[in-house]
Amino acid sequence: MVMNPYEDMRLFTQVLDAGSFTAAAHQLGASKQWVSRRVMALEARLGVRLLNRSTRRLAVTPLGQAYYDAALRLLADLEQVEQSITGAAGAVQGTLRVSAPLSFAVEHLSPLLPAFLQAYPQVSVELELSDRNVDLLAEGFDLALRIGALEDSSLVARGIADIERVWCASPIYLAEYGLPATPAELERHRCLPYGHGGDETWHFERGGKVLNHRVTGRLRANNGEVLREAAAAGLGIAHLPLFIVASALSDGRLVRVLDDWRPSPLRLSALYPRHRQSAIAVQALVTYLQQALGCG
Repeated sequence: MVMNPYEDMRLFTQVLDAGSFTAAAHQLGASKQWVSRRVMALEARLGVRLLNRSTRRLAVTPLGQAYYDAALRLLADLEQVEQSITGAAGAVQGTLRVSAPLSFAVEHLSPLLPAFLQAYPQVSVELELSDRNVDLLAEGFDLALRIGALEDSSLVARGIADIERVWCASPIYLAEYGLPATPAELERHRCLPYGHGGDETWHFERGGKVLNHRVTGRLRANNGEVLREAAAAGLGIAHLPLFIVASALSDGRLVRVLDDWRPSPLRLSALYPRHRQSAIAVQALVTYLQQALGCG
């Protein structure tokens, strides 16, 4: 059976995005053999080799890359045409699978998503809260929110908001260890690193001068709330986004330190695959978050 050329395009772009026949087959709910045969049939129809296959990985040929780039543009145009004809452009609809950092989502997305869903009654959202960087293509996500520097990739990135970070400690801790006046003084302080394993490097900026200091501590965690509570209990100095510690600063459980050495804010970005760039539901959510959080 001959498939629709547009379906061949979609299948080929999905194989490249997923990185393997196996991953693409998993996304499609099909067998690896069927996906491989379809790509081979596409190559036979075009009379060119699009992929170089090995036991370890797929490598796209120059003609395959050209076909992939053209296919993305054509599929995006086709999607826009179909949406305009069916009226979807006026009625945003569909299900969005979204990944977001745990602490940020609890603090900011939880009050925003209900309003978004009320504004777009034909849209559904499946939200996964995780601080890990999900693989959007392999795991089938439409959109991911990320905080901080982004790796180079084929994903589209849109800025959502800037996130201020602060150093803070409890009055109890500062009464015992003193108030650090410069980053260098952190060498005699207990710190609360974020993440897994080894030391953490904290970056300081003032008057165009940048300093980097590696810090250690008795407690390390990959969750901001855990570090906030540890700092409030007097275990050391934490470096956290303001939205995590704002309430503790307001009620006096924490105090800001080294405030004149604050680094540039972190950027909150929305990432999505190129072939989802024209999806109206994705664009609606990105625009809504930009307007609600600062970049719209």
